[in-house]
Amino acid sequence: MIDMAPKRWAPTVSLSWLTGPIFDKELRVSSRRRRNYVLRFVYVVFFLVFASLIWMEEMPSGAGSVYQVSRMGRAAQQIVVSVVWFQFIASQAVAIVMLSTAISDEIYNKTLGLLMTTPISGFQIVIGKLLSKLLQLALLLAITLPLLAITRVLGGVPWGYLVGGLCVTLSTALFCGALSLFFSIFTRKAYAAIITTAIMAAVWFGLVPGISIPALHNVISERAITDALCRVNPYCMLVADTIRLMTGQSISSVHWTAHCGVSLAGSALLLFWATVFVRKAALRQAVGWQPQVRGTWGWHRSGRDAERHPPLPMSIGTLEAATRRSLVRRVTGSPVFWKERRSPLLGRLGLGKIVIGIVLIALAVLAYVSCARQNMLNDSETQVAYVVVFFALGTLFAAVLPATCITSEKESRSWPILLTTPISDRAILWGKFLGAVRQCSIAWLPLFAHVGLFTVLGTIRPIGVVQLAVVAAWLTVFLCATGLYFTSRLARTTTAVIANVSLAAGLWALLPLFLAIVDEVFRIHGGFPSVYEDMNPFVQAIVITDATARRQLHDYNWMQDGMRRAGEATKWILLNGALYVVIGLGFLARARARLRRNPV
Repeated sequence: MIDMAPKRWAPTVSLSWLTGPIFDKELRVSSRRRRNYVLRFVYVVFFLVFASLIWMEEMPSGAGSVYQVSRMGRAAQQIVVSVVWFQFIASQAVAIVMLSTAISDEIYNKTLGLLMTTPISGFQIVIGKLLSKLLQLALLLAITLPLLAITRVLGGVPWGYLVGGLCVTLSTALFCGALSLFFSIFTRKAYAAIITTAIMAAVWFGLVPGISIPALHNVISERAITDALCRVNPYCMLVADTIRLMTGQSISSVHWTAHCGVSLAGSALLLFWATVFVRKAALRQAVGWQPQVRGTWGWHRSGRDAERHPPLPMSIGTLEAATRRSLVRRVTGSPVFWKERRSPLLGRLGLGKIVIGIVLIALAVLAYVSCARQNMLNDSETQVAYVVVFFALGTLFAAVLPATCITSEKESRSWPILLTTPISDRAILWGKFLGAVRQCSIAWLPLFAHVGLFTVLGTIRPIGVVQLAVVAAWLTVFLCATGLYFTSRLARTTTAVIANVSLAAGLWALLPLFLAIVDEVFRIHGGFPSVYEDMNPFVQAIVITDATARRQLHDYNWMQDGMRRAGEATKWILLNGALYVVIGLGFLARARARLRRNPV
C-alpha cells in the first residue's frame, strides 16, 4: 500500500497554503523570461565594475606591497558599505514601483471578484501578489551576497554587518512594498500609488526623525533618542551599523534583529488591513456593486440601490436643460489636452487623502517651527536642505507622471480607440506632453512657495528664484519627453515608470558617482567629470541656493573653475537647459514615430 503521508505534508512544507497559486504561477513565468537573466547579468557586471573602481582608488598601483596589504581591509569596507547602501536605497524604489498596481489592476480589470470565487483566499491573494513582485528583487540581493562574502576575505568586514545589512534591506523593501500594495487598493492610477507611498515613506523615514530629534533633545538623552529611532527607522539603524563598522564607535545599543522585528510587525499590520480591504472590494465586485456616480440631482448609487431609489421624475424639457447644464461638457482646444487637464492629479479626493494632506501640512509646519526656534532658517545649509527636499519631490512627479500617459490607456484598452479618431499623431503627442507638463508643474509649488517666502523675508536673493525656475523648467520638459518616449514604447505602466526613473537616477546619481570615482582613481581633477557634475540639476539647485541664501551674494561654487558671478552662472544654466531641451525634443520625435506601433 502506498504511503500518502508525504503528499499530505507536501503543501505545508512548500508553504503553498500561505502564498497560494499566484506565487507559484509567477515562479514558473519568471523562469522563462529572458529579460530577468539579462537583468541579473547586467547587475553583476555593474557591481564588479563598481568594486574594481573602488579597489583602484584605495589601492594605488605605485604603492609598495606592505602599504597595499595594510589597505586591503579599508578597501573591503568601502566596497561593502557602498554596495549595501546602494541596494538598500534601490530596493525600496523598486518595491514601491512594482507593487503600485498589484491590486488596482485586478479591481479595474474586474478579475478580483473572479479570484474570490476560487478557493484562493484574500490573504493568499495579498501575500502572493507581494512575494511574486518582490521575487526578482530578492534574487538580485541574493546574487550579490556571495560576491560580498568574497570581499570579506580581505578583512575589516564582520559577518554581522553583511547579514544585518541584507536583513534590514529585505525588511525595509517588504515594508515599502506592503505600503505600496495597500495604497494600490484605493488608487486606480499607478503614479498615484507610487507618489503617495514615496511621500509617506519620506515622511516616516526622514521628516519624523528630523522633527523629533530637536524637539526631544532637551527632554531625554541623545542615546535614548537614537535607540528609539534605530528600532523604527531603517536609515538610522543602517547608519549606526555603518558608523560602528568604519570607526568602531557604537552610537546605539539596538541590534538589527530588533529593528527587523519591528519592521516585519509593521508590514504584517499593513498586510492585514490590505487583506480586509481586498476582501471588501472583491465582494462588492462579485455582487455587482459599482462606485457612486453623479446623476442629475446629485450623487446616487447604481445597480440595486438605483432600482430601490430611482431618480425623481421630470419633464423632457427639464431633463434637456439639466443635461445641458450639468452633464454636457464642451471641449475647447485640443481634445487630448482637454482630457488630460480635467484628470485629477492623485485621483478624486476622499477622506483618507484629506487626512493625509492635513497630517503632512502639520508636520511641515512643525519642521519650520523647530528650525525657527533654533534660529536655523537664516542659515544657507538649512535652505539648501529644504530646497533639495522640495526639488526631489518635483523630480519624482516629473519622472513618474509622464511615464503613465499612454500605457494607462493601453491597459484600459482605450488607446486603439483614440488612434482611430481623426486626431493626428502630432496633436495626440502634443496634448499628452502639455498635460504632463501641467500636472508636473503643480508638484513644484512647494519649492517655489518656500523660496518665494524666504525671498520676501530677505533670506534668499531674487536671482535665486529665477535660476531655480529655469532649472525646474528644463528638468520638467526633459523628463516629460523621456517619459512619453518610454510610455509609447512599452506596454506596461510599471515598466515605463521604472525605465524613466532609472534614466533619471542613472544620469544624475549613478553616472556622477561613477565619474567621481574615476576622477579620484585617475587623478583627472577637471575636464569632463567636473563639467558633467555641473550639469546635474541637483548640483545646480545646491549651488544656486548656497550662493543666494547668504546675507551677501556669494560666489557660485561650481565643480569646474570660473562662473563665479550671477551673470556667468545664469548663462551656464540657460546653456545647460537648452541642451537638455534639445535632447528631450529628440525623445519626443522618437515617441511620435512609435506612436502607432504596438497599440495594444
